[in-house]
Amino acid sequence: MVAMRGFEPLGIALIAIAGGLLLFGGFVLAIGHDPLEVLGVIVEGAFASSFAWQNTLLRAAPLILTGLAVAIPAQVGLVMIGGEGALAIGGLAGASAALALARAGASAPLLILLACVAAMLAGALVNAMAGALRTWRGMNETIASLLLSYIAIAVFNHLVDGPLRDPASLNKPSTAPIPEALLMSAMPGTELHWGLAIGVVAALLAQIFVSRTSLGFAMRVAGGNLRAARLVGLPVASLLVAACALGGACAGLAGAIEVLAVHGAANASLLAGYGYTGILVAFIARQQPLAAVPVAILLGGIAAAGSLLQRRLDLPDATTQVLQGLLFVSILASEALYGRINWRLRPLGLRTRGPAPASQP
Repeated sequence: MVAMRGFEPLGIALIAIAGGLLLFGGFVLAIGHDPLEVLGVIVEGAFASSFAWQNTLLRAAPLILTGLAVAIPAQVGLVMIGGEGALAIGGLAGASAALALARAGASAPLLILLACVAAMLAGALVNAMAGALRTWRGMNETIASLLLSYIAIAVFNHLVDGPLRDPASLNKPSTAPIPEALLMSAMPGTELHWGLAIGVVAALLAQIFVSRTSLGFAMRVAGGNLRAARLVGLPVASLLVAACALGGACAGLAGAIEVLAVHGAANASLLAGYGYTGILVAFIARQQPLAAVPVAILLGGIAAAGSLLQRRLDLPDATTQVLQGLLFVSILASEALYGRINWRLRPLGLRTRGPAPASQP
């Protein structure tokens, strides 16, 4: 018999997704709609046309990076859920840096690069503080990152509504708009901005980092057993804080891309829940950075289909959030399946039962 050890994560993820869809089907039946029709509209709104694919991929770009904000700290055994705050602060820092450099007359490529670096540093700072509280004060990192996210969002709202507000933004408080010539352009031959490519490259680099480098291996050792990591002399405290900072940098970069490529300014539109959906991305991807790419596309498609559900079936836009929530519950419940399913195949031509016949003299 052939053991399919590598199939277990994918197989259980597919089982969990199927379970979430069944739960969603029950919910749709309860509110008086046909589950197959609703799922068909979701597929149509997400993947059935070039316009649908464009909306899906635009939403997937920040989800890849916020998924990495959870997946990278998970390598050291930490559950960080503060991506929304890191994204907000990163977007604000990126917008502020872009406006300052624009007044200094910097070129567009340099402006975009420096704005992204400023956003990454701001996001890294937010998450690094949660890692520091976990490392040196013993505070639970999940609670610390969530509370710091709330604080970061409050700081974001205060600055956008107050000191950094553009007086011309009457109905929707925003920072001053970034000059159009300095915004991130679309990829050649498409209407998609470069954020998608940046997210895919970031996921690839993160996968190489955690699986092919000595530092990534040290992080995984610390995540497997902190006591063993200390016994072999690994700098556990530094590894924990560094992993949190790297994750926060990814979320901050997502905020900068949203400002520079989508909104053109920092405002409340940044707070679209990408940081929270990134948690689901990372869990479905089993904390594997590269696997976050297809999962982000799937969840981006589900979110993009919300408006079509509203127009076609008169369902609220939040219906897709119910689906995402049920998928999250199903993924968490599926953790109990690991190690309990016998993923084995029997090669053709071999007997499946009974002992081999004894040879005759």
